[in-house]
Amino acid sequence: MRQFCPAVTDRKLRFALVGCGRIARNHFGALAQHADRCELVAVCDVDATALDRAAAETGAVPFGNLDHMLERSDIDACIITTPSGLHPDQAVRVARAGRHVITEKPMATRWEDAKRMVGACDAAGVRMFVVKQNRRNATLQLLKRAVDNKRFGRIYMVNLNVFWTRPQSYYNSAPWRGTWEFDGGAFMNQASHYVDLLDWIIGPVESLQAYTATLARDIEVEDTGVISLRWRNGALGSMNVTMLAYPHNLEGSITVLGETGTARIGGVAVNEVQQWDFAVPDADDAKVKQASYATASVYGFGHPLYYDNVIAVLRGEAEPETDGREGLKSLEVLIAAYRSARDGRRVALPLDY
Repeated sequence: MRQFCPAVTDRKLRFALVGCGRIARNHFGALAQHADRCELVAVCDVDATALDRAAAETGAVPFGNLDHMLERSDIDACIITTPSGLHPDQAVRVARAGRHVITEKPMATRWEDAKRMVGACDAAGVRMFVVKQNRRNATLQLLKRAVDNKRFGRIYMVNLNVFWTRPQSYYNSAPWRGTWEFDGGAFMNQASHYVDLLDWIIGPVESLQAYTATLARDIEVEDTGVISLRWRNGALGSMNVTMLAYPHNLEGSITVLGETGTARIGGVAVNEVQQWDFAVPDADDAKVKQASYATASVYGFGHPLYYDNVIAVLRGEAEPETDGREGLKSLEVLIAAYRSARDGRRVALPLDY
């Protein structure tokens, strides 16, 4: 059994964040909602403008260097929201400094790097969390329970659509965007949370075949792709992703068809229960209307609920919902999809290690 650093029970947990860009404000807001149990004490970024803005917004001590922050601040955990390709080395440095690691998705862009992150945290006796806030959406919690409670009977078919838009200006906004080394494409970056649903909700994938294309954007990676899937439970399905929807984000959805149930969670970001039909009634059916919510953001509102679990784990009150090993599951599907598209062949899972 793995041994971890002692739980913090006599004071507020102290967090730091490295990478004060686009997604960082979601983390700032989520931590602020748990101010009775935690505080953000340090922020770090190599971009002085982003760093000054984050420090002014949060009141946290600013650092321009991660190692300096780890040496000079008394923190319990570090949140990594830098470009994806930087996550592995930064996570290892945080772990070796004896701090817990919280990393944004995807946890890494390479399979070996992701395993190295998990190994470093294990060796240091610290926790590793991968941010998957969409799991906390009320709509997806309903769907997850319906699958777990066998309400669909045998699942026949599953379809996921992510039809969003990312203009060329988005990719031009930072040199790392749209690169293999630091970003990954539409599957790896924008649709990563939807890839997570393949295993978390439906179950382990048996095999897949993928096609990817760069149809319109001037980037290294794909702006569009499709995956055909077979799950170990026998279900068939597909995932369709593009960042070229005109003129704005159109749809983020999952549809599940089974012998005794049909459900579709849609909207721009799986925020609306659009179909909910089952042969046998359940108490959850009364929660369908209140589960749906309006949003203009593809990020959803799951970050505060995600941090509720992180804080409870570090206080010794719960087990992690999305640790490093859970993060490996969706990354394995992503790596398999890219291998399939590259080699033009079906790829079976688990991958050969």
